[in-house]
Amino acid sequence: MKIMVMSDEESRHIWEYYQPGMFKGIDLIISAGDLKAEYLSFVETFSNVPLLYVHGNHDEKYDTAPPEGCECIEDQIVVYNGIRILGLGGSMRYRKGKHQYEEKDMQRRIRRLKLKLMRSGGFDILVTHAPMAGFHDAPDLCHNGFKAFRELLEQYRPKYYVHGHVHMNYGEKTPRLSLFQDTVVINAYRTYTFEYDDPAVRKEAERITE
Repeated sequence: MKIMVMSDEESRHIWEYYQPGMFKGIDLIISAGDLKAEYLSFVETFSNVPLLYVHGNHDEKYDTAPPEGCECIEDQIVVYNGIRILGLGGSMRYRKGKHQYEEKDMQRRIRRLKLKLMRSGGFDILVTHAPMAGFHDAPDLCHNGFKAFRELLEQYRPKYYVHGHVHMNYGEKTPRLSLFQDTVVINAYRTYTFEYDDPAVRKEAERITE
């Protein structure tokens, strides 16, 4: 199954220079946040495949005008083609506004998922906006990661962890792929497409992490 992930910056290649067939072969699209609702609706319409999303810290407008035709997976475990996908959007709280959380708030969200996690037997893909603490995050409060995500990965060891928020053009040299224990970590900045269970993806993550 081919999955396209995206976050934080709209792709001009897709939005302004769309060509028929651009999404050929893609089975699922996942947004890790901070993309315009109109853009997600555009992508979903022309790809004609399911588009799942979580909120970024700049997605307050979704509350009144959500992306049309797309599915929010906040605090949900969604199963698609047998793949279990858990969504936990938002960033560390650094100002007033929605979709921002203190560490204790994120811990509370995850505790509320305990029964769902038991029933599903875990998850295969974790989708968040912010990264986990100490891994792909940055020192400023806004871009701090959550310890709660690290604990989730350590406990459930999913195949993939997809996040956004830390742009790859920030100068932090954040890699597209890396490996955390048994999990391939993907920075969804702009767009990235991969084949689920493709050993080449894991091999590249291992190479970068070494």
